Amino acid sequence: MGTDSHGMTLLSPLKARTLPLLLAGLAMLGPFTINMYMPSFAAMRTELGVDDVQLQITLSLYFTAFAFMSLWHGTLSDRFGRRWPIVAGLFTFSVASFGIALSRDIHVIYLLRVLQGLSAGAGIVIGRAVIRDVYEGPAAQRAYATVVMVFSLAPAVGPVIGGWLHSAFGWRASFGFLGGISTVLLLLVLWVLPETLARSARRSLSFRPLLRTYKEVFLHFRFMSWAVSFALMFGGFFVYVLSAPVFLLEHLHLGPTEFLWLFGPATAGMMLGSFLSGRLAPRWPLRSLMRTGFAIMAVATVYNLVVSWLEPQYFYLYLPFLFVYTLGMSLVQPSITLLGLDCLPDRRGTASSIQLFTQTSFNAMLASVVAPFVWGAPLHLAVASALMLTLSLSGIFLLRWLTLSGRISAAPIIN
Repeated sequence: MGTDSHGMTLLSPLKARTLPLLLAGLAMLGPFTINMYMPSFAAMRTELGVDDVQLQITLSLYFTAFAFMSLWHGTLSDRFGRRWPIVAGLFTFSVASFGIALSRDIHVIYLLRVLQGLSAGAGIVIGRAVIRDVYEGPAAQRAYATVVMVFSLAPAVGPVIGGWLHSAFGWRASFGFLGGISTVLLLLVLWVLPETLARSARRSLSFRPLLRTYKEVFLHFRFMSWAVSFALMFGGFFVYVLSAPVFLLEHLHLGPTEFLWLFGPATAGMMLGSFLSGRLAPRWPLRSLMRTGFAIMAVATVYNLVVSWLEPQYFYLYLPFLFVYTLGMSLVQPSITLLGLDCLPDRRGTASSIQLFTQTSFNAMLASVVAPFVWGAPLHLAVASALMLTLSLSGIFLLRWLTLSGRISAAPIIN
């Protein structure tokens, strides 16, 4: 293995095949960090002497730190290259995870959750930029769909593993597991991940040019429309993830090892949707793929409203909603993400950061405000989910109308 004339590492065939799986593994850290310890909430309340609101703060702090640092991961990768910012993030995440496993004070856990949030997003943010560095056109969509398909295992596997670890070893074992897998990923990054950004393409970290770059991206109407629409669409499902301890344990009367009833069908839907997105990308027009995905989500949302109104107590009635909604969501996700990145082809690292910042900032608001407000009844959750999907669709319709009316410039990719 050598380097090309720009100083970029050339991959062996084995490492080239391993790269998408590694990027998916890096992306899985975020969901694992969110939901792996959810089955242990009751035990943590007892041992740490805290209540549900104080435990919810561990989620809010994580999301806030994650959102803040997501603004910088891509920018740092545009300056220093893709590889070493990921290495630094994984090292920090590993130390913080092992620290929580040894902590006995909720305030120390708050601090370490902030460190987890600051470091967990490096892989997923920079990984998106790596995909765009390496692949073009349908190949990029297929590569991103592969990452999403593997990454989609995390929402189901995380709480199941967390429930098993909790039953066998207690709540601390989940954080020890996070420290272990992040250490393994760190070693794999050092072995597999190439440097995909040429030195000649790297950008300065000077304050004024950096401020101009962020201003350019945040004020790019088309880019931000895609980012906000994606955050709202994802929020229609994610509000259930954030409400899982109350929704599953209190409303549906399931146990700490039965979180698979929520995350299993959702994961199956995401994996199937990602698979179909990758297969259909070369054959279907992008607009047709997106229309189909949103239509599927709309059908699932109407079904969920009916179930939550008429028969809210039976957990098995929610399984079709979770599967079908996430299937439609994953059909749309690669397209809407790449549409956003293609708005700013020379700012992909920063654009990827702001995509994740937008989504995670919205998740932080869901965790701290929306989820505690609506988790009191299944119907409230269903209405919140439906409202977010409606707003997402409204944003896309607005963007389309503004394009057709000539108020903003047309983008060939959506025509």
